[in-house]
Amino acid sequence: MMLAQLAEKEYYNKKNKRQELYLKLSKLRYKSTLEDVTCSPKRNLSKETLTNLADCMYIKMGMNILISGSTGCGKSYLACALAYEACAKGIKAMYFNMNKLTEQILLSKVDGTYLKLLARLEKYPLLVLDDFGLQTINKELALAILQILEDRYNKKSTIIVSQLPVDKWAQVISDPTIGDAIVDRII
Repeated sequence: MMLAQLAEKEYYNKKNKRQELYLKLSKLRYKSTLEDVTCSPKRNLSKETLTNLADCMYIKMGMNILISGSTGCGKSYLACALAYEACAKGIKAMYFNMNKLTEQILLSKVDGTYLKLLARLEKYPLLVLDDFGLQTINKELALAILQILEDRYNKKSTIIVSQLPVDKWAQVISDPTIGDAIVDRII
């Protein structure tokens, strides 16, 4: 009996440490949980939808989540809550603001670590890309984003957060053909 209790305590201790590590490495913008998310018809978010997402099956199935809406409506907060839930369930997640991801892509091309960056991003079961489409995406960056999404396609999940409605996403990409391909990989 005592041995079983010790084993159980050790199991939960390791689980908690792994969760803390995953949360730290994820670099989430907000420390939000699904319990903190407000559901309402105005936000087009129901408790049922949130409950369905809480099991993280969308990650295991390699499905993407698209979150769009106006400034200040809680898009990034919701995305971080979903990523937090994934980490709590032992699933690695990584958060990027698109400006920082853009900088990392450009820097990696200069210093020769571009392929390493692509490989690193492909490893995460959940990748959160926040503020998608705030600025025009040139052809070089669009090709990099397409490669990231192609590497993850139907295998890993990506949450994309944008102020733009989904039907306008291709318009912020300077090359329409690449824009269509990116939207296709996301949807």
